[in-house]
Amino acid sequence: MIKIFKNIIYIIITSVVIVMVLFYLYFPIITNHGETITVPDLKGVNYDEIDDYLTQRNLKYEIIPDSSFTTDYPPLSVIFQNPIVGNKVKEGRKIYLTLNSIQPPKIKMPKLINGSVKNAQLILKTYDLFLGKINYVPDMAANAVIQQYHNGDIIQGGDLISKGSTIDLDIGNGMGNQIFEIPNLIGLDLEEGKFTILGSGLSIGEIYYKNEGKLFIDIINEDGDEEIKEINAKDGIIFKQYPESPKKIKIGRKIDMWVVRDSLAIK
Repeated sequence: MIKIFKNIIYIIITSVVIVMVLFYLYFPIITNHGETITVPDLKGVNYDEIDDYLTQRNLKYEIIPDSSFTTDYPPLSVIFQNPIVGNKVKEGRKIYLTLNSIQPPKIKMPKLINGSVKNAQLILKTYDLFLGKINYVPDMAANAVIQQYHNGDIIQGGDLISKGSTIDLDIGNGMGNQIFEIPNLIGLDLEEGKFTILGSGLSIGEIYYKNEGKLFIDIINEDGDEEIKEINAKDGIIFKQYPESPKKIKIGRKIDMWVVRDSLAIK
C-alpha cells in the first residue's frame, strides 16, 4: 500500500515538472516569448520599397485592396497601417497597409464666387484643393471672388474635379481706387505672410531667400529718423518686404518678400 502511495506521489511530481518545463521553457522558446519588434512608421514609404523595408525587420505585410487618396503623400505610398507605429509585435507579424491611390478621386467643385479670398482659401483646403494664381480685376466688390478657373478654363460650382487640383481666382479690386496701409510682414513665417497679403486684397510678388551673411532692416526710430538695424531671424521667417509698411498702397498691388532659407538661419 505504501509502495503504491509513493508511486502516485512520484507520478504527480513528475507530471508537475513536465508541465512546468513545457510552459516555462519549451513553449516560450518555440514562440519567441518575450522577443518583440517595434512597428516602424511606414507612412510615405513607396510600394516598391515595402518588401525590403519589412523583410529586414522580420515582419510581413498585406496590402488592403481598398485604396484611399491624400495630397500629403505620393501615389502608391503608404498612408495607413495596422498595427500603428510604435506598437510592440512578435517577429513575423503581418502589417496591414493602405496605399495612396494613383488616380485621385473626383469631387464636386465648391462655389467660391462672391465669397472673400480668405474664405476661398479655407474652403479649398477643406476640399484638398490648392489655391493657384490670384488675378485682381476691376469690380465694385473689393476683395471678393469674381470667377474661378481650372487649367485656364472657368469651372462652376458642382463641376467634377480631381482632388489635389489647383484653382486660379479672379478677385475684385473695388475699381482699383481703394488705398490703405500696407500690412507689416516682418517676423511672420512665409505661409502667414502669404495669408496676410491675400487677406488684405494684395498680390504675392517675388519671394527671395537669404542663407548667409548678416540681416539688416530699415526702421523708423523714436525721433522719426530712418535707422539700419541688425536682426536675428529664424528659418522661414520674413525679414524684409517691398513695398514696406506703413506706406499706402492700392488694392491688388504685389508685395515682394525676403525669407531666411532652411536651417541656415542667421544667429
